[in-house]
Amino acid sequence: MKNGTDSFVSLGRWPSAAGSFGFNIDILSTNLINLSVVLGVLIFFGKGVLSDLLDNRKQRILNTIRNSEELREGAFEQLEKARARLRKVETEADQFRVTGYSEIEREKFHLINSTYNTLEQLENYKNETIQFEQQRTINQVRQRVFQQALRRALGILNSCLNNELHFRTINANIDMLGSMKEITD
Repeated sequence: MKNGTDSFVSLGRWPSAAGSFGFNIDILSTNLINLSVVLGVLIFFGKGVLSDLLDNRKQRILNTIRNSEELREGAFEQLEKARARLRKVETEADQFRVTGYSEIEREKFHLINSTYNTLEQLENYKNETIQFEQQRTINQVRQRVFQQALRRALGILNSCLNNELHFRTINANIDMLGSMKEITD
């Protein structure tokens, strides 16, 4: 077994100048060599690709910044327009408020005047109705008094008149009517 290990260890040494081939098991020295070879190959062959990737990334970032600036400017313009509209709406609202208050005052004044006029008309109608009812009542009383006076007069006349006086009164009235008829013809 010792021979197998020795042979592996002998393979792990650097080849001699005589051109022999072998494995180097020194991890630190082989990793540095491998790493430097890989980096050299990457830098030599990947320089263009990496440069292109970085340029593309740079362009995308610049485009994003440019778009962001344009969006910011657009948003600022919209904000200014919105503020102007807000000021305009606030001015119109104040104007509507003032107009509304004055309109309310006018309507209130008109309503008070209208109500006063209506009350005045109702008062006039009431007074006219009272006067009419008083006049009607007075007329009714007059008619009753006249009817009672007429009944008394007829009663007195009937008791005082005899048939002959009655015929003479009728004839006198007929003659008066006849003379009135001649005058009108």
